[in-house]
Amino acid sequence: MMNRQDTEPSVQAGQDADDRVLPFQLDRTQMRGRVVRLDRTLGTILSQHRYPPVVSGLVAEAALLTALIGQAMKLRWKFSIQVRGEGPVRLIATDYYAPEHAGAPALMRAYAGFDSDAVASSASDPYSLLGQGVFHVTIDQGPDMQPYQGMTPLSGDGLSACAEAYFAQSEQIATRFRIIAAEAQRPGNRPSWRAGGVMLQQLPEDGGIIPDTPRGEDGLMSADDVAAMGAHHEDWNRTNILLDTVEPHELLGPHVGMEDLLLRLFHQETPRIFKDQPIKFGCTCSAERVEAALAQYSARDIAHMTTEDGKVTADCQFCSANYILDPATLGFEAEPGNET
Repeated sequence: MMNRQDTEPSVQAGQDADDRVLPFQLDRTQMRGRVVRLDRTLGTILSQHRYPPVVSGLVAEAALLTALIGQAMKLRWKFSIQVRGEGPVRLIATDYYAPEHAGAPALMRAYAGFDSDAVASSASDPYSLLGQGVFHVTIDQGPDMQPYQGMTPLSGDGLSACAEAYFAQSEQIATRFRIIAAEAQRPGNRPSWRAGGVMLQQLPEDGGIIPDTPRGEDGLMSADDVAAMGAHHEDWNRTNILLDTVEPHELLGPHVGMEDLLLRLFHQETPRIFKDQPIKFGCTCSAERVEAALAQYSARDIAHMTTEDGKVTADCQFCSANYILDPATLGFEAEPGNET
């Protein structure tokens, strides 16, 4: 049986629910979760750049995790993931902006920094291109609040394993992800990137014993360690066995609706779904923000940034927007006595 919390969903059961996050709860167990599909939003993010396929795949996975986690938080402004590695792929950065009002879409953006030659010449699996590094999350509730930051070492098992380790280590919440991103082609259309995934999370509970020997990578707590600390470990094991039966095409869609997927996986756990959250690409860059960022530089510094034709230029790494500014309007005057 499928229970619905709201009576006027924006997407009906069985319909394609691309570019949306669908929250759910399993009433029979102490579990909650999210299902997400990214299609046009992901295509727009990746079309801002000409990434090699392997880099596009990593960006797609990071964006997918950002949507799953960001929508699950009581977010007033922004949730971000930064993956910083020492390999050919140096950086993957993603932002998820909470909707401005009820019914509005959440906004997402993402980009990657990498060594083109090293990526092109590498035959390694995608995650090894990151090398050693950190998986860093930031929860920013706005200018009047101190941002919360947490991190965990990069895992060779993938970005979803990093996110699971973060929740186990920093939040002590057992969390599991099944995600996939791939290029797909519908009849009559060009290939395009799609991504889909499920997040399963144990509801927090009191009590429990911290294991003597954590089972996670590098001696870190794992999701199973956290689940074993509570009274619902068997529920955790059972629902994870069910989650492991999901097929790649079910995660990606569009032929299997998000509600249908939940019913197929967890019908015995009495899934309850909540109102879905639409997502679209959005970037917060502007000429005003660029000018504000350059306000910290002196007039002398601005002069060093000025091109031969007398302009200061700046590019947005997320959306590739190019800003051309008048140096006379930028920076602050050097303080007396500091001139050389």
